Amino acid sequence: MTGKELERRLRKLARRRGLVFRFDEKRGKGSHGTFHFGNRRTTVKDRKKEIGEGLLGKMLDDLGLTRDDV
Repeated sequence: MTGKELERRLRKLARRRGLVFRFDEKRGKGSHGTFHFGNRRTTVKDRKKEIGEGLLGKMLDDLGLTRDDV
C-alpha cells in the first residue's frame, strides 16, 4: 500500500466515524509529513512510495487502528 492509498482509506474511515482527518506537510522534513486522525497522529514518509508491512503496522498502531480497519 502506498502512502497516498493509505491517506484515501483513512479519509474515508474518518468520515464514517465522524472524525477529522488531515495531512500536515509542514510537520515533517523533506518528503515526510503527518497524518492526523481524530486526536491521534503518525508520521508518514513519501506518500508516493510503498509502505512496508512493519511500518504500516506501527503507523496504524499510532492511530489506534488495526489492519482490518483500513
